[in-house]
Order: sequence, then C-alpha cells, then structure tokens
Amino acid sequence: MADAWIIDAVRTPVGRRKGGLSAIHPADLGAHVLTALMARTGVDPAAVEDVVFGCLDALGPNAGDIARTCWLAAGLPEEVPGVTVDRQCGSSQQALHFAAQAVMSGTSDLVVCGGVQNMSMIPIGTAWRAGAPFGHDDPFSGSVGWVKRYGDAPVNQFRGAQTIAEEWDVSREDMERFAFTSHQRAVAAIDAGRFAAEIAPIAGVEHDEGPRRDTSLEKMATLQPLWEGGRITAAVSSQISDGAAAILIASDAAVRAHNLVPRARVAAMGARGADPIRMLTAPIPATRWVLGRAGLTLDEMACVEINEAFASVVCAWTKDLGADPERVNPNGGAIALGHPLGATGARLVTSLLGELERRRGRYGLVTMCEGGGQANVTVIERV
Repeated sequence: MADAWIIDAVRTPVGRRKGGLSAIHPADLGAHVLTALMARTGVDPAAVEDVVFGCLDALGPNAGDIARTCWLAAGLPEEVPGVTVDRQCGSSQQALHFAAQAVMSGTSDLVVCGGVQNMSMIPIGTAWRAGAPFGHDDPFSGSVGWVKRYGDAPVNQFRGAQTIAEEWDVSREDMERFAFTSHQRAVAAIDAGRFAAEIAPIAGVEHDEGPRRDTSLEKMATLQPLWEGGRITAAVSSQISDGAAAILIASDAAVRAHNLVPRARVAAMGARGADPIRMLTAPIPATRWVLGRAGLTLDEMACVEINEAFASVVCAWTKDLGADPERVNPNGGAIALGHPLGATGARLVTSLLGELERRRGRYGLVTMCEGGGQANVTVIERV
C-alpha cells in the first residue's frame, strides 16, 4: 500500500471561551490556517483535490459544509471541493484518516485535512438541543431500537468521566494532580517557545489562552463537584475553546511533483467503539487494536497525545496500558490548552509533530475519546 506523507501542519492559538478568537467566524478561523498551510508548503492550491474538515454542531455559522466555506473564505480555488466530518471530538482526527486513506488508496495525491470550532459562538451541545422544538430532547429520544438496547440511561459525558474514575480507582486528588501538571507543562512549553513554529497568530493572539499560571492544588480543592459525592469538577475537565488546525497529506507522486519535504508518515490508524453510555473508555481498546495490527508497542512511542477531555480518561488509559506518564501529553493537554472540539484531533497531531522533532523520536501516537463511545488512534513516524 502507498504511503501517506504529512507535509506540514499549522494551527491557530487555542482561544479561551469569550477570549481573543471568540468573535471570529468559524469560516475565517479555518480560512486562516488554510492560507497559512498553503503559504508554508508552497503548494499550488489548485493542485489540492479535496478539503476534509472536522466540525461539530453544524448549525448557524458552522452549517453549509464548513470545510468548503473555509476554503472559499480563504480566497482559494473554487474547483477544489470540501467535505465536513462529524465523529464528535475525534472529527478532525478522522478527517486526517480519510485524507490518508484517499492517498494510500491511490484515489488522491494531495488532500488538506483539519478542523475548526468556535465554541464561544456555537456552544457545545447546540445540535443536541436543536430538536427540542420538534419534540426530541436529545438525539436518542423516540428511537425504539436505542431504548430496547440501552434503556433510558442518560447519555452524559460527565457521568461517563465519573464512572471511569470509579472503575479505574482514580481519586479526585489524583485527577487534580494530573490537571495541575497539565497547566505546568503547558506554561513551560509556551515559555520555551515549543508551540511557536506550529501557530499562525490571528487577531493579535499569539499564544494559547487557556493555561493558568496562577492555579494550584489548593484552588482546585475548593471547587464543588458537578454533583454531590462526585469526583469530577471543572478543574479536571477540558476547557471550552475556539480554534482551527490544518494538515497537508501527500502521496509519493505529489512529493516528487511539487518538490515537497515530508515531516512524517502516517504509520497506522484506526477507530474502535465501546459502550456508548460509559462513552469515554474506547481509547483503551482502540490503542491496543491499532498497535496490534501495526506490530508496534506503546514502548516504541516516543510521545503520546491523548485528549484530556477529563483527567479520569487519561489517568485510566495510562494505568490500563502501563504507559510512561512522562511521555503522555508532555506539553500539557486540553485541561490547560483547551478543546475546540472539531479541531482538537488535528491540533494534537500538529503538536505531536513538533514534539517528535524536538525529541528526535521515531513514532508518536494520538488518541481521544469521542461521543458514541468511540476512539480514533493515529500513529505517525517522523522522517
């Protein structure tokens, strides 16, 4: 099978809720990274065969196939199409998989992938609530098949995070220590300039806005849990955020034709599902499955980026797989840096590229939990 090469990747800073990026239309956020990607790679935009972008809550400014809108808002050629992907939090990671699969199959030679989300403008869960005027309180209400299989159990990511904490014996104190480390690592990465090369500043914002320099374990301990007796608080949860990221995937033929210099190869990829009520456990079996198919081990991964949707998710994954915590999210994660849903997968891959180069590591892995009890896993190989 042909190789899929990662030529370059770029992202916006991740903006805090109601922060510096909050007033920017999602199409313009996406257009910004697309313009930067074309400039950095020097590729003729007319040679791109498709644009695959992730985005959730496709209402209002996110509607109308945001991938296509972003490309056109960037002033790029009209003959290049676009398609929008929704695999919940893994949407832009799945966009990368679709782009790589197109190249590996020989269907395409140059594909742009990535994602965009302005959660300040369109809050999380907007699409879930949109059915209420029509008698549907959530996407599952009224489905005979769903109720027959899962009953009326609430589909709730917060309860999923709590369930994981209980089943994997992750205490509130464990999660708060993890969250505190995430902020410390993110601040250290910003101060050391580790993200500078991957970020295209926009609207005067040059750095990720989420990391809190003044947080402490003492402050975290004062927060009320989401429900009485629970372990999950805002401090151990990902931040509501705004941002975009874009990646260029190329075939061998495109590398030669356009004189491109790849940064990495897509070495392995896949997605698996698990219980949709517990929702957030799938990264564990998905990681085992993808590594097993690829003939690789977790010890071979110089660095891992697993989305910090909740601290319990990462703590359980690390514990269950026996991962080295020093290699997991070494520059912080979504608890500190933020989680712009449709863009996070591409953001993680973009940051992983830089960290692999900094460490001179060979392999790196990205995974995340996703709505519906799913998880994507991507392994890249630095070249």
